[in-house]
Amino acid sequence: MRPPLLFVSPRFLFPADEGGKIRTSNILRQMKTGPFEIILASPAPPDLNRYQDELHDVCDRFLSWSAVPASTLRRVRALLDRRPVSVATDDTEGGRAVVARALADMPDLVVIDFPHAAVLAPHPFLMPSVMFTHNVEAEIYERHARVAAGLMRLLWRNQARKMQRFEGETLRRFSRVIAVSKRDASALEQRFGLAAVDAIDTGVDLAFFTPEPAASPPQPDAGLVVFTGVMDSPANVAGIRYLSDKIWPLVLRKRPAARALIVGRNPSAALKAAAPASFTFTGTVDDIRPHVAKGHVVVIPLNVGSGTRIKAFEAMAMGRPIVSTSVGIEGLEVEHDEHLLLADSAPDFASAILKLLADPDLSDRLAKNARRLVEARFSWAQVARQFEQVCSTAIEQATGSRRPDGTRES
Repeated sequence: MRPPLLFVSPRFLFPADEGGKIRTSNILRQMKTGPFEIILASPAPPDLNRYQDELHDVCDRFLSWSAVPASTLRRVRALLDRRPVSVATDDTEGGRAVVARALADMPDLVVIDFPHAAVLAPHPFLMPSVMFTHNVEAEIYERHARVAAGLMRLLWRNQARKMQRFEGETLRRFSRVIAVSKRDASALEQRFGLAAVDAIDTGVDLAFFTPEPAASPPQPDAGLVVFTGVMDSPANVAGIRYLSDKIWPLVLRKRPAARALIVGRNPSAALKAAAPASFTFTGTVDDIRPHVAKGHVVVIPLNVGSGTRIKAFEAMAMGRPIVSTSVGIEGLEVEHDEHLLLADSAPDFASAILKLLADPDLSDRLAKNARRLVEARFSWAQVARQFEQVCSTAIEQATGSRRPDGTRES
């Protein structure tokens, strides 16, 4: 009989259309037939029945409560909460009740997906516990505060202080903490005084994201640049504004017929209205691959965020050359001019785009090197084994710290 592992997520995992859901669903899919019985607990949408096949692929049992949308009014009220808005709005009575019942069944291990979800789980735990943190959450808020202005800067600073306190208090509750890169693990240890944080790699579905035939070479005055990401994410919105306002005018000086394709759900009317005429927004798509395959260059112009960007590995797996900021590729073990081009100023970023558009040999070299790297090291199967090892270690350490009568040593 496999030991039961309770996995609590603050978001329903499907459709897997953003980084955290992609990472979690792929790890659970690879763990499904492994050493643990996977019990997944999360909010569920009204159309839950359409996702039964996907749920079957990632868990042995699914426990749920009704998802409660975070309305604007609820978010405004949450500004007065001691906790960050993003945490306070994840706290629901239904979720607490479902998780409490699941914990009462005494699974061998509980894994909490994102610090936000810890508000659903009472403390102290009576079993080993693992926090799976996909970002350094406070860092995201601090970076937003640095690039914001006026009232928004004050709001981001306020939320950053709240997240710094909440994140530290939360992570110290757990037997072990998992970060998505060595860089994040070190940052969490230093920021919150944690004894040790386990780092796992970021992965990519190598069977799904396969190399595509190279797009036809761009005309001398043209070229297609592609960005993928959910467009209701403040970090992605800030990145597209940076691309359109600071970088793109420099590209158009050399290639006036160049175009940018922004692939992702829910771009706001204001964002689309402010973008250049050469920008196209797809909105929600069922599959990003045909859109990425059209592009000559994939761009990651992010200056806000934390964790690792799965979009980078997806483009690398498809054999597409990439230009990214350091933040955009943060935590991923890649090298400038070997797997992609790095650029942290608008002129350098524009120059890198133009360089790839003009040099098919360089684009081809970077793309092939990138695909070889992800094939060698970054499959989701490999990442899932790393995750399983941390879970097993948490259980072994807890078992070893119990006296023969079953009580825990102090």
